[in-house]
Amino acid sequence: MWFRGGRLKKHHSICNTVKIIQTKGLVKRFGSLTAVDHVSVEVPEGEIFGLLGPNGAGKTTLISMLVTMRRPTFGSASINGFDVKKDPANVRKSIGIVFQDPSLDEELTAYENLELHAAMYGVSKKELEKRVEEVITLVGLNERLNSVVKTFSGGMRRRLEIARGLIHRPAVLFLDEPTLGLDPQTRTAIWEYIRKLRKEHGITIMLTTHYMEEADGLCDRVAIIDLGKIIAIGKPQDLKDALEGDTITVETTEAKKLMVAVKKAGITECSRHDGKVTFCVKSGEKKIPKIVGVAKEKGIPIKSVNLHKPTLDDVFLHYTGKTIREENASALDTMRMRRRAMRR
Repeated sequence: MWFRGGRLKKHHSICNTVKIIQTKGLVKRFGSLTAVDHVSVEVPEGEIFGLLGPNGAGKTTLISMLVTMRRPTFGSASINGFDVKKDPANVRKSIGIVFQDPSLDEELTAYENLELHAAMYGVSKKELEKRVEEVITLVGLNERLNSVVKTFSGGMRRRLEIARGLIHRPAVLFLDEPTLGLDPQTRTAIWEYIRKLRKEHGITIMLTTHYMEEADGLCDRVAIIDLGKIIAIGKPQDLKDALEGDTITVETTEAKKLMVAVKKAGITECSRHDGKVTFCVKSGEKKIPKIVGVAKEKGIPIKSVNLHKPTLDDVFLHYTGKTIREENASALDTMRMRRRAMRR
C-alpha cells in the first residue's frame, strides 16, 4: 500500500466518493485563440480516465494546466485536494508525469535517471534503493538498470519514463500520448503496465490519446475532446451504445448525392466525410439493400459497403461530423496557430 500525496490510498477498488481530479469551467486562451474551452470534469480515485481527441484538440494544454505548467485563464482545478493555482507545490508532489516528447537524459543510466528524479522530489537515500527496485520491477527493466539510456529501444524508454514518474509515489499519474510512435506489440505491453498500476497500487491515471483502441480497451471512462471542448463523456461502451443500432459506411464518388437521396428515402441519420457516407440505423443488415437500391436508381456508383457496430470513431463522427483521422489531417495547421498565439 502506497502513502502518496498526504492521503492513504486503497488498492483494488475505485472510490466513487473521492474526486481526486476536479475541474470547473477551465479555460486557457492564447491571445484570441481558446485552446481549452470551459472544461468541467471529475475523476474518482483509482480510475483510468482518458482524454480522446485529435492532435491540436486541447488535450495536452488541459494536462499542462492540471500539472501546473500553465496557469488557467479562467476556472478552477484541483488535484488530490490541492488547488492548481493556490497550491501548485503540493499539486506537484501529488503527481507523476510522462510527457509526450522524450525527456530522459540519454547519457545517463536508467538508475541515474531515476536517482536524479527521486532527488528532485526529496526521496531520501535510505528510501531510494527500495523505490528504484519497486518501479524498475514494475516495468520489467531490472536487467537494464545500469545500462545507458541511449542504448534503449523506444518502448524501453517509455517504460523507464513511467517508472521515473512513479519513483516519488504520486497520487495521480498523467500520461500524455504514452504509446505515440510505438509498434503495436510494445503499445500493448505499455497498456498492461498501466492496468497493473491501477490494479496493484490503486493509482489514478489520466491519459491523453488519439488512438481509438487505446481509449476503448484501457480507460474506465473517456472524455472526447475537440476544439478545446468536451463533447461527450462516459464509459466507452455507454458512448457507443448511445448511438443505437448499427453503423453502415458506404464509399462512393458521389457522397453528397447519395446522402441526399437516401435521406429522401427515409434514412435520415447520416453524415458525409472523406468520400464516404455513414448511416446510423437499427437492423443494419436490412437497411443495406434499401441504400444500395436508392443508389442504383439514382445512378450513384458504390465502391464498398461496410456494416459494423458503433465504435468510438463513430461517436466522434456523430458529434463533430468528422473522423479523428480527418481531424488529425488538418491538425498541423491548428497546432501552428496555437504556437504562434503562445509566442505573442
